[in-house]
Amino acid sequence: MSRAKIGHNNGPTMEAGFAFRKHAWTKARAALLPTLPIEILRTRVKRAQALGLPYQTYASVRASTGRDVVGFLFSNNALRMLRDTQPSPRAYALVQIEATCTALVHRPLSPEALRDSLASHGLLIATARAPHFAQGWSDIRAAVQAPLRAAQLPLDGVLVIGDTTHERDWSMAARLAGFLPSDRYFGAEHTGR
Repeated sequence: MSRAKIGHNNGPTMEAGFAFRKHAWTKARAALLPTLPIEILRTRVKRAQALGLPYQTYASVRASTGRDVVGFLFSNNALRMLRDTQPSPRAYALVQIEATCTALVHRPLSPEALRDSLASHGLLIATARAPHFAQGWSDIRAAVQAPLRAAQLPLDGVLVIGDTTHERDWSMAARLAGFLPSDRYFGAEHTGR
């Protein structure tokens, strides 16, 4: 094989045999994926429904972390709460979730107001102040991990439900299971409600 020259993007080679190598790689990759017994698959589908997640999302999070989703970290944006006196139009959905829920609250909303509003729906959710977008990565990590550690949740078992790219960064900074846009979680694709 010749050495790549300046300007080469290290993409796949187009030499003879490329199609066969791609086929062989795809077949080898498929052979590595486990075939689950039907009982385990049914249990996981039920668990995804109990979490309010589409099965494909649940399965991809579980495959990437090796752990079950045990909690959610919502932003007040995801809950559609932008003022202290505003009730959450999405609180009804949280009542049905079989996982620990926590929430981070952006200014000017207070964490206590969000917690009290959700408590009026019968939800006991730990709330904390959301990190500011201008904070450093380690400060964001500490702010996001604090309520999760207080709830004794494994970090890689918590999925962030949010709306903004800053909220997506929470997942990476705190080493959480992943991020799901709130419209996808609460929207039409949501099969658990």
